[in-house]
Amino acid sequence: MTTPMLHQFKNKFPLDEKLWNDYINCFKRITVPAKTTLLKEGEISKKLFLIEKGCIRVWFNNNGKDITFQFFFENDAVASIESFIKKVPSPVIIETIKPSVLWSIHKKDADRMIEEIKGVPELRDKLINSIFNRTFDYMKHFFSFIKDTPTQRYLNLLTEKPQIVKRVPQHYIASYLGISSVHLSRIKNKFTNEKSNNLI
Repeated sequence: MTTPMLHQFKNKFPLDEKLWNDYINCFKRITVPAKTTLLKEGEISKKLFLIEKGCIRVWFNNNGKDITFQFFFENDAVASIESFIKKVPSPVIIETIKPSVLWSIHKKDADRMIEEIKGVPELRDKLINSIFNRTFDYMKHFFSFIKDTPTQRYLNLLTEKPQIVKRVPQHYIASYLGISSVHLSRIKNKFTNEKSNNLI
């Protein structure tokens, strides 16, 4: 069984039809409700997920405080990369925010696919770029906490990742920005009032 989402991956990673069909059969389609934990902190990640529909967050517990680290939406691939690749306990929790339709693949099948893809220069380069982009996103989010104010972080989010603001509950956004929900409401109200004043 395939979907338009998986066909998009087929277009991005052109492969021999027989090989492609072999890879497709490694994926299992699942439907899960909101707030489903896909990976617990401390577990070793053995599955990678592709999102057909829904929204997922990656977070960790910092002395009882919920810290959201990333959000993922349709067509994104999600895993605790460090745990998945190095077979170490996951430092993060992966959880659905809304009811989701996912395609999961077991690590042993993913490892085989990655090893075979390495032999195709074009596919290898796309895989490396994908990993670099994820790393760059981590670094950008980390540096933003050092150099930007909470207000600037929110404005950056509005500009660079508007779908997060549109689709994710406010308390998760506040956690992602490193502030309380009350603080986020104040920032949003101030920003809205400033826009209204500029229109007068």
